[in-house]
Order: sequence, then C-alpha cells, then structure tokens
Amino acid sequence: MKNILENIETQYFKFDKLVLESGKELKDVTIAYETYGKMNENKSNAVLIVHAFSGDANAAGFHKGASKPGWWDNMIGPGKAFDTDKYFVICSNILAGCSGSTGPASINPSTGKPYALDFPVVTVADMVAGQKKLVDHLGIKKLLSVAGGSMGGMQVLQWAVSYPEALCSAIPIATTMKHSPQQIAFNEVARQSIMADVKWNNGNYYDTKQSPDSGLAIARMIGHITYMSDTSMEEKFSRKRKENNAPSGFASDFEVEGYLRYRGDSFVKRFDANSYLYITKAMDLFDVSGKNFVKTAKNKDTNFLVISFQSDWLYPSYQSEDIVKQLKLKGYNATYIEIKSTYGHDAFLLEVEDETKLVKHFLEKVYKEAENG
Repeated sequence: MKNILENIETQYFKFDKLVLESGKELKDVTIAYETYGKMNENKSNAVLIVHAFSGDANAAGFHKGASKPGWWDNMIGPGKAFDTDKYFVICSNILAGCSGSTGPASINPSTGKPYALDFPVVTVADMVAGQKKLVDHLGIKKLLSVAGGSMGGMQVLQWAVSYPEALCSAIPIATTMKHSPQQIAFNEVARQSIMADVKWNNGNYYDTKQSPDSGLAIARMIGHITYMSDTSMEEKFSRKRKENNAPSGFASDFEVEGYLRYRGDSFVKRFDANSYLYITKAMDLFDVSGKNFVKTAKNKDTNFLVISFQSDWLYPSYQSEDIVKQLKLKGYNATYIEIKSTYGHDAFLLEVEDETKLVKHFLEKVYKEAENG
C-alpha cells in the first residue's frame, strides 16, 4: 500500500476577531491549515497535530512540485503512527507565525501596513484559542487526540487546560509545563541577536529591501546547538575539518561550524525575524504548572501519553516526569515513556520507530474506548 500523501494543499480559515489573553482584539485573523485522511461520519476520528517552534501547517505529504515532504511526514500517513487510513489529521500554523497564519508580517487592517511590533503579544493559550476556532469550524466537537513535540507539547498541555471537554487524549512530547531560567536565557540571547542587527530597525524592515538576516541566522545557530546532544554532535562532526581547508583566520574550518552556518543561512529564507521574537516570548510566558494546571484541568477522562528522550538537555526528562506527577496527583490516566536516544531534543523528529509503536498502540486504545462510549 502506498504510504505517501501527494498533492497536499494548504487551506485558510478566516474569522473576524480573536480576543487575546491580554484583553486586546486581533482582527481579521487567518489560520493556515492542512488535513490528511478522511473524517468519519460522526467526526470522532480527528487528531490535531500542533507544531514546534519553527514548524508550519505542512506536517505531512508533498505539495505539488515539492521535493521535500512535511516536517513530520515520517509519522503521519497511511500505516504510520498517525494513520491517515484511520484518522483525520489536522495541522495548522500558529498565530504569530509566518507561514500563512496571522503574524507580525501580516497587514494590520487599521493601518494597511505590516503589523511589525504593533502586533500584540500572544500566548500559547491564544494560539490554542485560534486552533479551537478552526476545530469548531470543521464541525468537530471532540478531538480524538492532540499531539506535538517541544513547543507543540506546550500547546497540547494548554488544550488540556483550556478545553478539556474537547479532547479524548493528549500526547505531549519532549516538552515542559513551564520554561526554566536556562531555557528562558537561551531564548533571550537569540532575541538579542536579532534586535542587535542594525537591519532589524526596531522591527520595521518589511518596507525596506533589507532584513535582519545576520541576527536571525545567529539565533537559529544558537537553537540548533540546543537541539542536539554532545553525543550526537560528536558522532556527526567530532573535530572534523573541511576537506583541503587549512586554518585561515576565522573562516569556517570545522564541519560543525559549516553546519551551523548552513542552518542559519537556510532558515532566514523561510522565517520572519519578528515571528521569532513573538513565538519565543510566548514560550517563555507559558506556565501551566502547579495551581495553574490543577485549577483548570477538569476532564479526568482524558488519557495522556507523555514521552521524553534520555539525551534531551533542552527539555530534560525531569520536566516530563513533573507533568506526569501533576497528572497522577489529580487522578488522570497518564502513561510515561522515556525513550533511550542520543539525538538530544531532535529525537522527537528522529526516533520514529519507537514513537510509532507507542503512538499507534495508544491511539488504537483511545479510539476503541471513545467508540464504545
């Protein structure tokens, strides 16, 4: 059986306004999204995939003429973990993003110009509120599951807090209930690298022919260091130098240097610097720990599958263990698995075989329980 999704198209859901946590109104909102598979008659097989920091709506399959599939294609499709022969899978680009959903690069209806820093600060709860409007628009009263890794995992937890009655299960992967000071610190250094770029121009670079590419590239380089582990970097690069490249001042002599520069340079071609600022700030503000979680999470029928990775030092396993402790203290059915991996935080995109076994079994169980009432 063919397990490739082809000719995938991004769709756009538009609505008049969204009232944010801050009380401000975001008007003329657009949510970019994609769907895979078919919804069943009673709309009980819908799974929402929520993306990580730099992701987008294209989670799986190939757009027409594209050479690369969506960012989680190895997990979504016929026969895969999120089996599109069984489930109707949805993925949307978050608010404040730059891949079709309303963000700082979008046109402010009040001025007719890009928002830039006039775009309001949004939270993970605001992002999830936008997703809830999309799910309602699709006529889905209850999601079979919400799943995602890293910042996607934060959105999963926020769904359980904000709309517990609207989901049967949740799969937060390689994530946390709140950022530690170290995690905030990495994001702040990345933000400062963007804002220190003279071409950032206080966020007003959309009408110029220049953008803060240098600052954004450095921010991405910082991020990639945190996504890998010491072991994975040693295995991939060690201290290898570029072939036929004698030391020459501060040129990129080591392979790891070339890799980071490549990652930075390629990132600026697809991402907006202001979106980087807004999204990292939303991640830092996120906090559903302690009373914030206990007071609002009410649906004890929700099943949780929490996954972490042994070598992930950006979102270490103790943070996932804290999630499970909170859930079990409140009487939730929570399964926790730490997967052995040397890939670091990137493992949630790479440890496909182990994740597939876990997710497949979990979803089959949840779906059976949901169908049997």
